[in-house]
Amino acid sequence: MKPDSPVHYYVYYRIAAPHAAAARGVIEAVLRALEDRAGIVGRLLQGIDEPLLWMEVYENVRNPERFEATLGDLLAARRFTAFLAPGSERRIERFVAPSP
Repeated sequence: MKPDSPVHYYVYYRIAAPHAAAARGVIEAVLRALEDRAGIVGRLLQGIDEPLLWMEVYENVRNPERFEATLGDLLAARRFTAFLAPGSERRIERFVAPSP
């Protein structure tokens, strides 16, 4: 189902400490590619008390299916899962504005 209002994405996961620098470079490249390909500006945050807990934020996504496919392709091409902490996975939360 395609929502009428834009979708806001919050993606969080833990990075393995030895891979933090490489993972950051990959995510920065993915953010640039998403902006170039889909016009979506994302940002990367880290936990204030847990610097290896990362969150990507993508707001006002108008075409969620295309966005998710593009993001998945970009991450797979860069083998991003190899940077995750053991037992961690990317968790995606999707939000829309409440209905009137």
